[in-house]
Amino acid sequence: MEVLEKKNKNKRYKPILEGIPDWPVYRLSRNRKEFIEQVAQKSIEHIKQLRPTRKHVIDELEATVYREQQRMKRNRWRVDPPDEAGFWSKIKQELLELSGKSPEESAKKETELLNIIVHRYANEIAGNFKPSSYRFAREVIKFWFSRLLNASRVKKFGGIFRNQYTLRDKIQIIGKVKQLRKLARQGTIVMVPTHFSNLDSILIGWIIHALGLPAFIYGAGLNLFNMKIFAYFMNSLGAYKVDRRKKNLLYLETLKMYSSIAIQRGAHSLFFPGGTRSRSGMIEKTLKLGLLSTAVEAQRNIYLNTLSGEKPQKIFVVPVTLNYHFVLEAPELIDDYLSIKGQDRYLPEQDPHGSWGLVKFMLKFFTKGSNISVSIGRAMDVLGNYVDDDGNSLDTNERIINTEDYFVLNGQLTVDAQRENEYTRMLSQRIVTEYHRINRIFASHLVAFVAFEMWQKQHPKLDLFGLLRLPEDELKLDYAAFRKTCKRIRKKIYQLKQEDKANHATHLKGKIDLVIQHGLENVGIFHLKRPLLKNKEGNIITQDLNLLYYYHNRMVGYDLEKFI
Repeated sequence: MEVLEKKNKNKRYKPILEGIPDWPVYRLSRNRKEFIEQVAQKSIEHIKQLRPTRKHVIDELEATVYREQQRMKRNRWRVDPPDEAGFWSKIKQELLELSGKSPEESAKKETELLNIIVHRYANEIAGNFKPSSYRFAREVIKFWFSRLLNASRVKKFGGIFRNQYTLRDKIQIIGKVKQLRKLARQGTIVMVPTHFSNLDSILIGWIIHALGLPAFIYGAGLNLFNMKIFAYFMNSLGAYKVDRRKKNLLYLETLKMYSSIAIQRGAHSLFFPGGTRSRSGMIEKTLKLGLLSTAVEAQRNIYLNTLSGEKPQKIFVVPVTLNYHFVLEAPELIDDYLSIKGQDRYLPEQDPHGSWGLVKFMLKFFTKGSNISVSIGRAMDVLGNYVDDDGNSLDTNERIINTEDYFVLNGQLTVDAQRENEYTRMLSQRIVTEYHRINRIFASHLVAFVAFEMWQKQHPKLDLFGLLRLPEDELKLDYAAFRKTCKRIRKKIYQLKQEDKANHATHLKGKIDLVIQHGLENVGIFHLKRPLLKNKEGNIITQDLNLLYYYHNRMVGYDLEKFI
């Protein structure tokens, strides 16, 4: 297995499409104005279907203005347009003036305001892929990542100028790569990764390039565009902007329409269905259905618009897990999670690190020995059925089925929002299951999980917050007991892999003391306070129990707690 992984991670993949002009994302950008106009018009049509009366439209416009003005008061970002306040003040004033107009004038003005707002949103969301910028950004990322990696391998800063090692030595890509490349030639890929770090967007962009795939469009949180370095590279690599502060219908429908039409036009797409970075450190249990539903809607529209006798284009959903020993933002993320645990309220995205923080993080990452593993899951159709290497959908008995039949009622292809909502929910559940199945458990995950669970078992009367308030000098684990429990849990992980319910890194094999040592050396490797380490007596202690809880959570969902 180890030999096979080494062979796969170092493999060079030829591009499946040689020229950028052949890329779907390029064809989309070449007709950018026309595409944005289509998105805006289709969004307006759908909004009017959802809000069919004049009163409904006015109510929605007023709600949008109110929410946008509240957003600007409470949570402004550097990336927000400078005319934002003036724009929404003007819209509000024009809404107030509607009462003095005739019904005909008022109706005309309502439509005009709806058009103005939706067009603004469509232009704000739209990506701006440029081949020249893409090539430059790709080469810069490859150059600096590779040089930083070389510096780490030769243990001297001078190594930054050598070219002995590649990113493929650092980032392991495993799983259904061959299937992904084949399906990308015959259909449209919707890649749905887990989301733990702000670094995910750039890393997944590099992975797509490394696999020889054309650039994807992808939804990136607008907060990342606060950082000028990230903004340049994400704009160049095909990102469109997702502003999670905006919860009004007009924005959400425009965003979904942008994704749906792009997919229908054959643009390979990527978005994080968890919605935002996992604040708890857990693999996502529930997914946001908004953007996910656009894949179902796009497939239905493709079936509806395909001429008789032609073969409809198929959409393939590919889950991906990003597996880290550490997450730069973990301290802030887990604090956010704990502060709102048990509550259902919106938490604004924050970026306490800024551009320089990300640079320092990448310097640390590429000058240490810690690795990243990327697991490519088996492709599915938009209903959550596995597909074979030829793109055929399969039922649970591996028999070929026709997904078009799922959109047929009384012999006719139909639009049924309630039915498609159920399909989206089914797809989300299948993605979550696949996340856990392809998740690659690291030694750092193992030691964090075992230590936290052992301390929790030692204090059965304390709830989570009571446990987290314990002073650090009361948190010590005898190494022999810790070692014994790690060995037992590792055996259960092996069993999960045999049952095809999880995966694990090859470094989890071998002598248990070496596995534990590897885990302790890597868990939360870049944090000032280490979540887990040995003291002078050789026993297990923590410097930050909150952080330990975060890294422990990566193994939640496998029902291993009962074996502690």
